[in-house]
Amino acid sequence: MDWKIELIFVPVTDVDRSKEFYERIGFHADHDQTPFEGLRFVQMTPPGSACSIAFGTGLGEHRIQPGQQNMVQIVVPDADAALAQLRAVGVDAQGVDEQAWGRFVTFDDPDGNTWTLQQLPDRSGQA
Repeated sequence: MDWKIELIFVPVTDVDRSKEFYERIGFHADHDQTPFEGLRFVQMTPPGSACSIAFGTGLGEHRIQPGQQNMVQIVVPDADAALAQLRAVGVDAQGVDEQAWGRFVTFDDPDGNTWTLQQLPDRSGQA
């Protein structure tokens, strides 16, 4: 049986500002629904990802407050290109951090939620 992570909730303070930010960095807006007053559900997917993020209003109690999410890591094929893409749209992304286990770029959304992008190391030459 496969277990697939398909949705991660991200706490935000301003839904419209967050939606604009994630669209600017290339996420696709899958849903933006207000089924009734007090409930708004926005789902967005990074390009090429099988897992989406969601945020909104009236979604229940959050266990973490906006700005405290810092545990999600996204794999990218090229850390330098990802850094350039983020900076090209005005995101204050940190430079590439070279580690033995990959190359990393970090950035914050408007609420201070931290995202980490990882370029996996080339292991094609290993036995």
